[in-house]
Amino acid sequence: MNTPIWDDRDWRPLPKLEGPARADVCVIGLGGSGLAAIEELAALGVGVVGLDAGPAGAGAAGRNGGFVLAGLAKFFNETVAQFGEAAASAIYRATAREIERQAEEMPGTVRVTGSLRIAADAAELADCQKHLAALRYCGFAAEPYAGPEGEGLLLPTDGVTQPLHRVRAIAHKLRQRDVLLYEHSPVRKIVPGSVVTDKGTVFCDTVIVAVDGRLEALFPELTGRVRTARLQMLATAPAPEVDFSRPVYWRHGYEYWQQLPDRSIALGGFRDHALEEEWTADTEPTDFIQGLLEKFLRQRLKVTVPITHRWAASVGYTPDGLPVLEEVRAKTWAVGGYNGTGNIVGALSARAAARLACGQASPWAQAIAAARAHASKT
Repeated sequence: MNTPIWDDRDWRPLPKLEGPARADVCVIGLGGSGLAAIEELAALGVGVVGLDAGPAGAGAAGRNGGFVLAGLAKFFNETVAQFGEAAASAIYRATAREIERQAEEMPGTVRVTGSLRIAADAAELADCQKHLAALRYCGFAAEPYAGPEGEGLLLPTDGVTQPLHRVRAIAHKLRQRDVLLYEHSPVRKIVPGSVVTDKGTVFCDTVIVAVDGRLEALFPELTGRVRTARLQMLATAPAPEVDFSRPVYWRHGYEYWQQLPDRSIALGGFRDHALEEEWTADTEPTDFIQGLLEKFLRQRLKVTVPITHRWAASVGYTPDGLPVLEEVRAKTWAVGGYNGTGNIVGALSARAAARLACGQASPWAQAIAAARAHASKT
């Protein structure tokens, strides 16, 4: 079993690329970030073709935990310490606005519920106080929290999404606008002026690769700057015995869960308990991590209903916690390495890549560059 709970199977497949196609830009990857780049290019009036090796949303975009969180993967106090107050605040503000935008665009699919950061021990609770102080000092909403889940922070601007439904809805909208999207068309070669698949070729001026996990396999020059990890999850039947009104991050975010509208539970985590084994492009769940998740589900969350889904996904991590967003080769852009925050950071990064590829400015790219420049000086 390796099917996410998000897969409702209500999807009319996109065609395969067969023969030649022409566009100004070819976007590789039809997950949330790739589709965001395609949306931005279409809005700019740029001719675009999108490709994916599998179905739209088949990667991490449709297999993640369904969280939409402001900021980067590291908590805000850590982000300020690493990248400076100005850059950290600009990044947090942009991600919070993106959550609002997605919720307005797809109400019901993206919901602003707030999120909880719950401390696993006294030391983490002390860090929650630093987290709270940093957010409040910079003018962002946050509250101390104590409730059935434990003690920690309430972050009211965060939320949840049905990630695969969102990806497919964007693809459907683009298809209605006659944007050319092709599934099951794995890319075999990227050369100046063209992208070659098994049965077709896209002739284009520029390429944007937006795939998050396995990015270093496509671009060996990124080896050491981005690394693919496996994230594992499980989900249950509806669980009336518990009531989690907000998504929860626990133990510094290593464990995370939410209760869906039908009351089922989606739970992920424990990657650090087998860290070297989880640095892999393999997307099959393992007995060891799944066993830890099941034990946590039963003992910590007190959920007794059957487990219905187990799955895993590949995501990209970077040493500094910032996404990859750059022209890695002439007229070939790479975006990825979202450090587990692709629902928001991925969308912003891909739209930024689309603008940069067209010679336009991007405030998000400027914020990321400022963060990286600050870190390099400290």
